[in-house]
Amino acid sequence: MEKREREARSPPSLSDLPDCLLLMILAWLPPRDRLGGARICRRWNRLVRDKFLWRHVDLTSYKISSKTLWHLLRNHLQGSLWTLKAQGYINSVRKREVFTPALMQALGKQCPSLCHLCLTATDLRSLLYEHIPSSLTTLELSLCEIPSGWFKVPEGSQPLWTYPKIQHLVIRDVPSFSDQHLFNISVQGTLKSLVLSNTYRISDAGIQRASPHLGKLEHLTLQCCSIGDSATHFVGRHMKSLSTLDLGGSFHLTDAGLLCLSSLSLLEDVSLAHCIALSPEAILAFCQALPQLRHLDLSGIKFKDEIIHKIQATLPDSVVDQHGPSINTHGKPYQLVSKVHSRS
Repeated sequence: MEKREREARSPPSLSDLPDCLLLMILAWLPPRDRLGGARICRRWNRLVRDKFLWRHVDLTSYKISSKTLWHLLRNHLQGSLWTLKAQGYINSVRKREVFTPALMQALGKQCPSLCHLCLTATDLRSLLYEHIPSSLTTLELSLCEIPSGWFKVPEGSQPLWTYPKIQHLVIRDVPSFSDQHLFNISVQGTLKSLVLSNTYRISDAGIQRASPHLGKLEHLTLQCCSIGDSATHFVGRHMKSLSTLDLGGSFHLTDAGLLCLSSLSLLEDVSLAHCIALSPEAILAFCQALPQLRHLDLSGIKFKDEIIHKIQATLPDSVVDQHGPSINTHGKPYQLVSKVHSRS
């Protein structure tokens, strides 16, 4: 009787929860804390090894080594990994090679469900494109170094199924990403979304060459790139499936270039943030030509209130929001000057 009373008075603990709830809690912990929980007891050790916890792994807050990744692969990631985010040592005094060809190939073989790879500050110049897991559909590279021949699939070298079929590519602050890289990935014909931010080597000529192969593209971001009217001419001519277009920070874009995009009848979401060379008249004409437009970002363009009211009248189901975050040329939050979006 006394034992039952003591148990009734004692506060509940995590150990009282069923395994399914404990797994949900552990999934919110960073990987290092999650691994530390394995030392608590046998039950927690068993739970930490559950594949559910290792489907999405974010290591970007750690300076990891190749040895650490091998350990995680052998003990936790095999057969369970869907998403992997990690950073290397490219900005460190002691540069280390984290993603070796052997490690990349092991990820491809032992993690057949790996579809999303996000790498930051990583030197990939020792890797061939064929070393990347063929299961990938989403690739994000930020502050990385990539070799000149990347994304190219040589004819007759290996079966095409051994190369990844990238559908979503995000490139941020990668100085080595060039027109040739863009062409190499575009000719594969698999891209559905493309984000290029602060890639100053992408030119109008590069967009012209790649755009005929990007007809399936639904989402395009060319933020703070050195492009102008010539590039938008080819975007409007070839990328008819676009529903989202972000040209934020395109300082060289003029009225003529904007009107080239009027033929993209499926556009729903457009950002012209900080495209300061555009006139109110061109933006009004652009809005009138797009029947499905639901969201227009004009942050950083200081129009008078009456101009915003005219744009709102052009999009009758929309409201003007003059307060909110946008993006400046350095990827930092900006104060929103004007933003038009759908009520629905």
